[in-house]
Amino acid sequence: MKFFGVAPIRYLDSAGTDEPAATRASFGLTVATALRLEELGFDGFGVGERHHWPFLSSAPPVVLAHVAALTSRIRLFTGVTLLSMLDPVRVAEDYATLDHLSGGRLELIVGKGAGPGGDMFGLTPDQQRPALADNFRLLHELWTRDEVTWPAGRRPRLDGVRTLPRPLNGRPRIWHGSSSSFESVALAAEYGDPIVFSNAGLSSESARPLVEHYRAEWARRGRPADRLFTGAGTPGFLVAKTSQAAVAAYRPVYERLTAMQRSIGARPPFATVEDFIAHSPALVGSPEQVIDKVHRQHEVFGHSLAVFSVDPDGLSEADHWTSLELFAAEVAPVLRTALPDPPA
Repeated sequence: MKFFGVAPIRYLDSAGTDEPAATRASFGLTVATALRLEELGFDGFGVGERHHWPFLSSAPPVVLAHVAALTSRIRLFTGVTLLSMLDPVRVAEDYATLDHLSGGRLELIVGKGAGPGGDMFGLTPDQQRPALADNFRLLHELWTRDEVTWPAGRRPRLDGVRTLPRPLNGRPRIWHGSSSSFESVALAAEYGDPIVFSNAGLSSESARPLVEHYRAEWARRGRPADRLFTGAGTPGFLVAKTSQAAVAAYRPVYERLTAMQRSIGARPPFATVEDFIAHSPALVGSPEQVIDKVHRQHEVFGHSLAVFSVDPDGLSEADHWTSLELFAAEVAPVLRTALPDPPA
């Protein structure tokens, strides 16, 4: 099993009310986290994309290019690239450039996203999912064909376009991120791409119909079973020496999370942090509890990639670093042995 940490960069309360200082502090902690993940042996570091308060994740390729210059091994990914809102030509050029600058360490996770912001790009909520599928198909063409002609539709017509630079070693791996969309998993199966189940619902078990639909679509298209890869995300992550310490440290994180959800009109599905930890897919607890929960999630997803939200907002820096170190020392080795990567 491989482990990717994704940072939803946001303004840190601890940085005070000086917005420029808070911005510098927030980016600084994100970059420091990426460097520490590489030191600890994590397999990947990602940046989510958001276009609303309190997030600073509006330009993932810029942040990842900076991280690429400071690292040498860790893979770099997006979680997710809001492809429904973006021009595929721009995406193709930006991320192919990053692919070169990082020495071929780029992977994308594309998705519709769950937050607001579509109106900034001229999209209503109903338009976002069809736009995602259209834009993905065009991005695939731009990265796999030397010249692309594309009819006018959501964007102007393309005639014999060749985007530059070309990706370093062919099309980078693209994961499709989904929490509820049968259309997204069918699209991934059509193109032979892996899925990351965002796993942010009421329970991992609630995602089973989506997992089964992906596997059925994969088989229907005659794709070999040993080439099917899945990942699973988590809406919360923190490892502490004891379950009591984990709950105490995570409580302010959860309070911040639910306040943010309410601010964008969402209703938090769990009333308390204890309910959230016990009944959601969150990986919050002692090393033994986290190991056990990943095994239970694996029974549903069969995943070989675990994507963690390494969000320090609401945590003390000591708890943030200790959580990552405990995971690397006491959780990752056990899971890598018990749930080895698929042979392909």
